[in-house]
Amino acid sequence: MTDSLIAGLDLGRLDRIAEHIQRAYLAPGKLAGTLTMVARRGEVVWCKAQGLRDVERNLPIERDTLFRIYSMTKPITSIALMQLYEQGRFLLDDPVSKYIPSWQNLRVYKAGVYPQFVTSACQRPMTVRDLLTHQSGLTYSFMNRSNVDAAYRELKLDGSGGMTLEQLVDELSRLPLEFSPGTAWNYSVATDVCGYLVQLLSGQSLDEYFAEHIFQPLGMQDTFFSVPADKLGRFAACYQYQPGDRFSLQDDPHRSHFSRKPNFLSGGGGLISTIDDYYRFAQALANGGEFEGARIIGRKTLEFMRLNHLPGNQDLPSLARAGSFSETPYDGTGFGLGFSVKQDVARSQTIGSCGEYGWGGMASTNFFIDPVEDLIMIFMTQLIPSSSYAIRQELRAIINGAIVD
Repeated sequence: MTDSLIAGLDLGRLDRIAEHIQRAYLAPGKLAGTLTMVARRGEVVWCKAQGLRDVERNLPIERDTLFRIYSMTKPITSIALMQLYEQGRFLLDDPVSKYIPSWQNLRVYKAGVYPQFVTSACQRPMTVRDLLTHQSGLTYSFMNRSNVDAAYRELKLDGSGGMTLEQLVDELSRLPLEFSPGTAWNYSVATDVCGYLVQLLSGQSLDEYFAEHIFQPLGMQDTFFSVPADKLGRFAACYQYQPGDRFSLQDDPHRSHFSRKPNFLSGGGGLISTIDDYYRFAQALANGGEFEGARIIGRKTLEFMRLNHLPGNQDLPSLARAGSFSETPYDGTGFGLGFSVKQDVARSQTIGSCGEYGWGGMASTNFFIDPVEDLIMIFMTQLIPSSSYAIRQELRAIINGAIVD
C-alpha cells in the first residue's frame, strides 16, 4: 500500500478497488476480467486491468482491450443529436412525427396480443425530448413484461433479424406505445430512434456522423460499430451470467457479429470501444464539452442535458415501469437528456454528489462523472446482464472513500 496522493486521491485507498475485484469477483469466478479507471481534475489517476478478456484462449485484459459498451452508446448518440439542436435543426418539443410522418397516428396499448391490439389515442404527441428521456412510450424486446414487448420480439426489433434502422422506425409506426408519451419512464429503443433522427437531420449515416463530429475531433481511434479485422485480436469475449454465480460464453470475439459490418446502426447499443477512448469522451463532458482543444458540445447545452428532465423533478422509481431497466442504481436518481442524474444522495444509498451523471451497458460496463468533485470513473467488463452484481455501487463507495482533500 502507498500513501501517495494524486489530484486529491489517495492511491493506497484506490488500490482497494483491485483487492475488492480480485477477492469478490475474480477469485470466485463471478467475472472473467475487469478494467477500471479513475480520473480527477483532468488526469487519469488510477487504471488497472485484472483477469482475462478471453477465458477460452487464456488472454489477459489489457489497457487497449476492445469492449462491447452496449448502452454506453446512448450518451454518445444523445450528444450527437444535441449537436444538431445547437444548429437549430429541431426543437425539443417538436413532435417526432414532424420528422417521421408515419408516426403521425401512434396509439397507446389497452388490450390484446399482436397483431390484434386494442388501442386508444395518445394524450399528446410524442416529442423529441420524450425520446431523449425515455418517456416516449416505446419499449425493448428483452423486457419480457408486456404484450407490446412480446410483439417487438416476434418482429425481431432488436436488430437480430437483420433489419436496418429505417426498417425499425417503419415497424414501430404500426405498433402501439406502452403508455401515452410523458406519463411514465421506460427504457427503450428510443435512443435508436434518436440515431435515426441524427441521420435524417445531418444527411449522414450514423457511423459517418459519429466519426466526423465526435470520434475524430476527440481522437477516439478505437470506437466503431464493427471491429476492424486488424484489431480483432484485442476484442474481449462476452459472457452470460449463470445461476450459482458462474458464467458461460455468450459471444466469441472471433465469431461475433460485431466483427461484421452491421445492417442496423444502433445508437442505443451498437458501439465497441476502449477505456481510453471512452475516457476522452467522458473527459470532454467533464470539461464542459471540450477535450484537448476540440469542442463537441456547448457548455450551456451540456448543463441543460444533465438536469433532471422527469416531470415534477421525480426520480426513476416513481416514474419507471416496474422492472424496466438495470443500467444504474436508481433510487434518488432522475434522468436527463441521455444520462441518469443523481438528485438525492441519501436516497440513492450510495456515496456521491448531487448532479453526478452517467450510464451503463448491458454487459455490466459503467461510467459516471461527478461535476462537484471533478471525478470520472469508467468500468469495463463483459457480463450480461448488468443486474448480475452490485459492483457499480461498491466501486462508488471505494472511489469516493479515496477522496482526501
